[in-house]
Amino acid sequence: MWVSTIFITVTVLACTQAINFQIRNDAGGEVWIGIQGNPGHPHLNGGGFKLAQGAQVNVNAPDNWAGRFWGRSWCDGGTNHCQTGDCGNRVQCNGAGGAPPATLVEITCKGAGGLDYYDISLVDGFNLRASIAPQGGQGDGGQYSCKRAGCDTEINGRCPGELQQKNGQGIVVGCKSACLAFNTDQYCCRGAHDKPETCRSSDWPRNYPQQFKNWCPDAYSYAYDDHKSTFTCKNVPTYRISFA
Repeated sequence: MWVSTIFITVTVLACTQAINFQIRNDAGGEVWIGIQGNPGHPHLNGGGFKLAQGAQVNVNAPDNWAGRFWGRSWCDGGTNHCQTGDCGNRVQCNGAGGAPPATLVEITCKGAGGLDYYDISLVDGFNLRASIAPQGGQGDGGQYSCKRAGCDTEINGRCPGELQQKNGQGIVVGCKSACLAFNTDQYCCRGAHDKPETCRSSDWPRNYPQQFKNWCPDAYSYAYDDHKSTFTCKNVPTYRISFA
């Protein structure tokens, strides 16, 4: 009886010290999922897996996990190469990041103040629509507290010509960031432009982040777009992540 009680207690503790990510593919075809843990955090499920159209996979993580998820599109099962978000011609990215352009779902669990911080980022460009929504949790009732964060606009079809990434058939498969397309200090917020005060997209030759912000108001549009992009929640047992 004593042994049985100990087993039950340990089981309950193990469950409360984990967080669940429900990852769903709502796109028109197969999507390969990429997962990269931040330094010191594991790369969940070996860093990725294939996800059939309409399918969902549940991924468990420590409750203080931090990292990113992204969808890889136009993938070839023969070569394991994806035309967007590729991580080195493999299904499991195993620590490698996704080649931009790629829409990122980012999260830091149990960060400052015990809060989870999560967002959708277009800093590396766009390839697929994406969202993250806490299922439960404690918030303060604010606009960015325990709410769904998403980029729900299909940007590839609206992407300016100079930012378009096309495949061999001339199909636009991704929309690059200005940094990726032009590689200047100003567009990349580096060098003399490495602070919020010196890297304002309104000062750029063309305010590309404002276009992305208009399409996806909840998402990060460039490096210093913090004030209207970061969501928080506390004690969330499950997050639902979707790519479309």
